[in-house]
Amino acid sequence: MDMSFLLLQQAFRNGSGFFLVDFMKKMTFFGELNTTLVILAIIYWCISKDLGTYLMMGWSGNRIANGFMKITVCAYRPWIRDSRIIPHGDAITTATGYSFPSGHTMNAGTVYGGTAMYGKNFSKPLKIMLYLIVALVALSRTFLGVHTPQDVLVGMASSLLVMWLTLKLTRWIAEKPEKDKLVACIGFVLAIALGLYAALKSYPVDYDSNGKIIVEGAKMANDTFKAVGWVSAFLTGWILERRFVGFSTDISKERRFSRGIFGIMGYYAVTFVLNTLLKKWIPGPAGTIMTCFLQMFYITFLFPWIMKKAESK
Repeated sequence: MDMSFLLLQQAFRNGSGFFLVDFMKKMTFFGELNTTLVILAIIYWCISKDLGTYLMMGWSGNRIANGFMKITVCAYRPWIRDSRIIPHGDAITTATGYSFPSGHTMNAGTVYGGTAMYGKNFSKPLKIMLYLIVALVALSRTFLGVHTPQDVLVGMASSLLVMWLTLKLTRWIAEKPEKDKLVACIGFVLAIALGLYAALKSYPVDYDSNGKIIVEGAKMANDTFKAVGWVSAFLTGWILERRFVGFSTDISKERRFSRGIFGIMGYYAVTFVLNTLLKKWIPGPAGTIMTCFLQMFYITFLFPWIMKKAESK
């Protein structure tokens, strides 16, 4: 049933629906990891620290949920399950790891769905637009042939559920700030447990007609190891920032702008320069965890600490 739906979309995409291809490629961009991380960073540094903290905490929860489900279900990508499925263009390059559930959809549910939930005073049209972006990101993944309907539907539902629970959690922490250490400890335990689960579990091994392994489980688990690094860094940076930095987003427009510019320049330097070197020096899961840790730690603690020092002068 799911393959029939994808084949129907593929026929439409390659025929009369060609005019939607560029639009869907742009929508899938809204759910990519670097896109969502940059948006989260800008919100956290420049717009609303509370909203940014909530979104990154929910994003961390969703990365754990996504990583756990991917390596538990171990669902192959659509084009592996059915050779008739041909993903459009370079969409396959961002389709990493196992198929179920959709990481792009869960990223979108975190950033746009979570923002809609958080904003009590947001207008109804704005909230509708934010939820529409989530739906369009999900649709783009099936339209481009890289996910099945169940991948995106479960991804959308689970991400919104995690964001709803995270909203309750952040409000509880606001009432009981001393409980942040307990929350961080539980998060660390979950992240470590996920990493051990990914490293020690067995993965399905199937062969093609030439006797070659179709999918290597160790490589498919890479996204899960990324989650371990991101979540550990968020929790570390969150606790350290609360105790030793305490930066604010109640600043002038000019300062918001300068923070955003310098912050993103630093983020790209960490992501595309420092982490590229580290991946060469430290291969395997350890390198993946470390590079993702540095990426998120820069967002949550290092850059806010630098800005607090610079702005105080």
